[in-house]
Amino acid sequence: MDKRMFQNKPVSLLGYGCMRFPTREENGERRIDRAEAEKLLDCAYAAGVNYYDTAYGYHGGESEQFLGEAMKKYPRESFYFATKLPIWMMQDDGPERMEEIFSDQLRRLQTDYIDFYLLHGVDADGFETVKRLGAYDFIRQKQAEGKVRHVGISFHDTPEVLEKILDTYAFDFVQIQLNYLDWTMQNAKRQYELLEERGIPCVVMEPVRGGALASLDKDAAAVLKQARPQDSVASWAMRFVASLPGVLTILSGMTTMDQLQDNLCTLSGFAPLSDADRDTLETAIGIFRKNGIIPCTGCWYCMDCPVGVQIPDNFSRYNIYTVTKDEQAYRKSYEQFEPKARASACVACGRCASRCPQQIDIPAKLKMIADMMEK
Repeated sequence: MDKRMFQNKPVSLLGYGCMRFPTREENGERRIDRAEAEKLLDCAYAAGVNYYDTAYGYHGGESEQFLGEAMKKYPRESFYFATKLPIWMMQDDGPERMEEIFSDQLRRLQTDYIDFYLLHGVDADGFETVKRLGAYDFIRQKQAEGKVRHVGISFHDTPEVLEKILDTYAFDFVQIQLNYLDWTMQNAKRQYELLEERGIPCVVMEPVRGGALASLDKDAAAVLKQARPQDSVASWAMRFVASLPGVLTILSGMTTMDQLQDNLCTLSGFAPLSDADRDTLETAIGIFRKNGIIPCTGCWYCMDCPVGVQIPDNFSRYNIYTVTKDEQAYRKSYEQFEPKARASACVACGRCASRCPQQIDIPAKLKMIADMMEK
């Protein structure tokens, strides 16, 4: 596994994103399939992956605890834990709540320090919350106490907001959503440039955009396959990001062994994109953009819906339809939803849209799906 240096420490180019572990149903709830997930972690560790990114709310709060248990068998100094202070959960809380959450995270992870600690999901509103709560001073204090090694943010907003934050606070690293689609669509290019200008290492989330860039439509995929028949479609997305010199590590939420092995193959003995590769990718991007996909990454920040609409699942099934164009199969999958989970059950309250890091007009997209499926 290729490594990049961070303050004289080697960090694996592939980081394990712990938001999408395999799950199974237990007592009517989706829980981490611990046996399968541990196999993935063991394989990643054996291959040289040493960066493991989780958060307080991932898998309903189960991710941190499972990760701590699964990694306990390895020497603590041989890997890095990254987790996050959930600013978005703390609108009306005070410093004591931050202390409570941080202590809980140490307990869950079974560690006395966190290597990379982030303010989670900071946008313009979150920036105001950080200032009001004194959250930045809190994480720096934890660093001074030796309980945090490096402080950063995970960011979800415009370059203009990021610039304001970076002008206000100093961070050791910054995590942004970066992939070849968002390079221009969400101006991730400018976000990356702001970090490069300041010499701040970039941790990448959503390099394959929640899996969307691993399942392009057949015409776009054919362009990539013709250029490099031996490579997966997803590998192009990983190589695009890894070719950027300011990128420290690339987080991938790997649910299956095939996904893990593909990423290990791509980022071990990594070959940056050539000029010819970039031209090929631009051609494929142009074809893909014509599909009209909904840019949902499946992060589930929009959930739970107060009336029960399964928002990410509705969008995922619609996006599959945009690739396959199989309306009959799409209609069948849509009808498998309980009535309250269907797009048509949306009451347009807007609660979901205010939480969406991708700034999707969720009620409008659900109405589009409902109009198509229930005409």
